[in-house]
Amino acid sequence: MTLLQVVERALEEDIGTGDVTTNLCVPADRNASGRFVVREQVIVAGVEVLPLLYDDIDLGAPSGSCLENGQEIASVRGPARQLLKLERVALNFLQHLSGIATQARKYVDAVAGTSCRILDTRKTIPGLRELEKMAVRAGGATNHRMGLFDAVLIKNNHITAAGGVRAALDATKNVGLPVQIEVRTRAELEEALAGGATKLLLDNLSPAEAKDWIRYIAGRATVELSGGITLDSVRAYAEAGPDFISVGALTHSVRAVDIHFQLELA
Repeated sequence: MTLLQVVERALEEDIGTGDVTTNLCVPADRNASGRFVVREQVIVAGVEVLPLLYDDIDLGAPSGSCLENGQEIASVRGPARQLLKLERVALNFLQHLSGIATQARKYVDAVAGTSCRILDTRKTIPGLRELEKMAVRAGGATNHRMGLFDAVLIKNNHITAAGGVRAALDATKNVGLPVQIEVRTRAELEEALAGGATKLLLDNLSPAEAKDWIRYIAGRATVELSGGITLDSVRAYAEAGPDFISVGALTHSVRAVDIHFQLELA
């Protein structure tokens, strides 16, 4: 689904057969302007959707900008009815996506000075993955795979279904895609390394356990940590020495930030 299709679907969902309140209350010939203003410190994301909604627009802050309370993201002009009709769809995108970017920046800042990078996951709202991953990038974090099609990630259930670590790895040789494997025990770790694994996912370890396992791996494979890692604990995990930490909370449970649309008559 393209970005335009996502926006069109959102408009169809909200407006339906028409904005009855606006059409009843607002004269058709009345013009207005509007400003999108933040009401807290945010990392802006989702600005890319605004030109798909508005014909007459000035963008004041690109995605990735850090804005303080009272600063403006963009201003728009047009028929008052049109601006009111589009208000909620525009705010839904900006508030949700800026929430993701703001959360991502907090995690990135928390691991600053280490060699670890923060990754997102596939725990996204169906239909919004491309936008949410754009927001993750706006916050300074890194995208993991987009879907099931662009990289191999062998997880515990794949290992079980394949008949073991070695069988799963052997089945993915020469696939032409990045191959990563999750290991749950030291025995699986040793088997994965012996089988030529170059990308490892270590799940649900404590920071001390992660440090011990990473010391044992000794650079033979890149290491990603995941599983219940929070903003409070991410620094300790980063200092254990992984290459990556993946955080589902960047997208699956983020708080929408406070952004306001201020309408003024022309």
